[in-house]
Amino acid sequence: MTKLPRPLQARPANALCAVSLGALLGWLGGPAQAQTLSELVAQARGYDASWQAQQADARAAASRADQALGGLLPSVGLQAGANRTHVDIHTGLPIPGVPGSFNNTQQNLQLSAQQPLYRPANKLAYEQGQRGADAAQAQLDGAAQSLIVRVAQAYFDVLAAQDSLNVVQAQQKAISQQLESARRNFEVGTATITDSREAQSRFDLATAQEIAAQNDLQVKRVVLDQLVGRVGTQPARLATPVTLPKIQPDNAQSWVDTAFANQPQIRQAQLALDIAKLETQKAETGHKPTVDLQAGYVVNRYPNGSMTPSIPLSYRTNAAQIGVVMNMPLFAGFSVQNRIKETVALEEKAGAQLDDARRSVEQSTRTAFLGVQSGQAQVKALEAALASSQSALDANQVGYEVGVRINIDVLNAQSQLYQTERDLANARYQVLLGQLKLRQAAGVLGDEDLRGLDALTMAPAISGAAGPQARPALKTSKR
Repeated sequence: MTKLPRPLQARPANALCAVSLGALLGWLGGPAQAQTLSELVAQARGYDASWQAQQADARAAASRADQALGGLLPSVGLQAGANRTHVDIHTGLPIPGVPGSFNNTQQNLQLSAQQPLYRPANKLAYEQGQRGADAAQAQLDGAAQSLIVRVAQAYFDVLAAQDSLNVVQAQQKAISQQLESARRNFEVGTATITDSREAQSRFDLATAQEIAAQNDLQVKRVVLDQLVGRVGTQPARLATPVTLPKIQPDNAQSWVDTAFANQPQIRQAQLALDIAKLETQKAETGHKPTVDLQAGYVVNRYPNGSMTPSIPLSYRTNAAQIGVVMNMPLFAGFSVQNRIKETVALEEKAGAQLDDARRSVEQSTRTAFLGVQSGQAQVKALEAALASSQSALDANQVGYEVGVRINIDVLNAQSQLYQTERDLANARYQVLLGQLKLRQAAGVLGDEDLRGLDALTMAPAISGAAGPQARPALKTSKR
C-alpha cells in the first residue's frame, strides 16, 4: 500500500515569527492591556494632524470675528515728528532787518481719535464675523465626529482581521485532525486515497489563507497605530455572548428630523446663507452716508523761532479740535449697483447649497438607518445559520463514522461552519459601526456613544486573540 506524505507539521515562517514575538513580549512585560474605543479616540485627538488643523482653523475664525469688532470701536493714534528748514531769501535790494538766510526747526506731536457714529457696513461685517466663527465651530464639530468614525473603523477592522486569523487557524487545526483520520482509515483499508488527498488539499489551502490573514492583520494594525500615534495597539474585543443595542428611536423620519436640527453640514450651509445675506446688505450700504466723531490735540514747538525773523524767540502752540464728519457718496461709476447684483447671485447660490445639504443629509441618514436595520437582521440570520452549520457538521461527522458520508462532506461542513462564524463576527462589527455612522449622519455622535460600546467589550488584558471563542477539538473518525 502506498504511503502518503505526512502533512507539514510546522507553521509558516512568518507565523513562527509572530508566535515568537508574542512570547517575547509576554516574557518582557506580560500580556498587553487592551484599549477600549474611548481610550483610542482620546489618543487620536492628541495626535491626528487633520483634527489639530481643524482646531487651529476654528481659533483663527474666532480671531477674525474679534477683528471685525474693531470697526465699531474707537481708534486712537499718536503721531510725532521734527522738521528742520533752511530758507534763502533773494531780493533785488537789501531789506533792513531781514537776513539773507535763516534756519528753522519745528517739532510736533499729534494725538487723534475717531469714533464711528454711523457706519452700517462695519456693523454688518461684525455680524458676518460672528457667523463665520459659528460656521467654523460647526465644521469642528463635524471633524470631531469624523475622527470618532475613523478610529472606530480602524478599531473594528483590526478585530475583524483578528477574527479571520483565528477562524483560519481553527479551521486548519480541524482539517489537520480530519487529515489524520483519513490517513489512518486509508492505512487500515477502510477509506480511499481520495479522502486523504482532499483533506491534504484543504489543509494546504488553509495554510495559504492563514498567511494572508496574518498579513491583513498586520496592515490593519499599522493603520490603527498611525491614527492614534501609538505602536502595538490592542483593541478590546467584544464580550461573549454579546447583545447588540437596538436603534432608538426605531424610525427613520425621527433620525432625519434630528439631522436637520443638529447636522454640522446643514449648520454650515445655513450660516453660509446668513453670511451671504449680510453681504448683500453690506453692499447696499454703499449708497448710505457715514458719520464719525473725530477729536485731536496738536502740539507744535519752534525752538528757533518762527519762519521769519519777526518772532526770533522759541515758542510753542497747542491746539485741540473736536467735530463730526459726514461722508455722503454720490456716484461711484455704478460699482455699488453691480456689487449688489453680485451678492444677490451669491445669496441664491448659498440657498441652493443649503437645499443640497439638506437633501444629502436626509439621504445619508436614511441610508445609514436602513444599513443598521439590515445589519441587525443579518446578525440574527447568521446566528441561526451558525447553529444550523454546527448541527450539520455534527451530523456529517457521525455519518462519516458510520460510513454514510465521505470525507469531503465533513470538510465542506467544516468550511461552512467557520465561514459562517467569521461572517457573524463581521456582521456584528458592521452593526456597531453602522450605529456610530447613523448618529454621525444625524449630527449627534459623541463620547457617550463610545462609552456605550466600551460596555460591550472585555476589560481584562489580552495577548492578541480578539476573535470568536475557541471551539473544542473536532471529533475524528475511528473506523
